[in-house]
Amino acid sequence: MPKIIDHDKRKEEILYTALEVFSREGYKDANLSLIAQECDISRPTIYQYFHDKEEIYYYAVKLFTGKMFIRYAEIAWDESRGVLERLQAICSDIIMTAAKNRDALTSLLYVMIQLKKEGKDFSDIIMRRTAKLIILFKRLLRSGLQSGEMAVISINEVSDHLLHLLESFCFQIAFLDRYDPQASIKLVNIYFNSLKRTAP
Repeated sequence: MPKIIDHDKRKEEILYTALEVFSREGYKDANLSLIAQECDISRPTIYQYFHDKEEIYYYAVKLFTGKMFIRYAEIAWDESRGVLERLQAICSDIIMTAAKNRDALTSLLYVMIQLKKEGKDFSDIIMRRTAKLIILFKRLLRSGLQSGEMAVISINEVSDHLLHLLESFCFQIAFLDRYDPQASIKLVNIYFNSLKRTAP
C-alpha cells in the first residue's frame, strides 16, 4: 500500500528547514539541493513544492501572515469586547507570535537584507500582506469613532502609526537579544488608552 503523504505538512517542513539553511549558510550560498538533503528528500521532490529560493520566501510570508489574519478577523468581529480592546488583542497577538517565532522571523528578515544587497526588493509582497491588516485596523477604528468609544482621530494616521509600531517591534524581536515583548505590549496599550474618548 503506497504511503500517504500530507503535502501541506511536507511543504511547511521544507519551509522551516529552508529558513534554518538560509540563516546558517546565508541566502546567497544556500540552494535547493542542500535544503533537499537536509529534509532527507530528493532534489526532484523539492521541485514539486518550490521552484526556487524566492518562492520559498514568498510562501513563508504568505503562510505566517495568512494564519495570523484568520485569527485577527475572528477577534475583530467579536462584539462582546470594545473596539480598543479588540485592537489591543490583535496587536498583542502579533507581538507575542513574532516573539515565539523569533528564529523564523530573524531568518526571513536576514533573507530580505541579503536580497536587498543583490538589488532585489520584497517590499511589494510585504505591502500586499500587510494591506489586510491596515484595512482591518481602519474598519475597527471607524467603528470605534461611530460608537463614540474613541476620541476624534485621523483613521489613516492611526492605522499607519500602528503598522509602524508593529514593524519596529518585529525588527527588535528579530535582532535584539534583550527584547521584552511585554514592554512593547504595554506601550501599545498606553497608545490605545490615549485614543479613548474622555467624558465632556
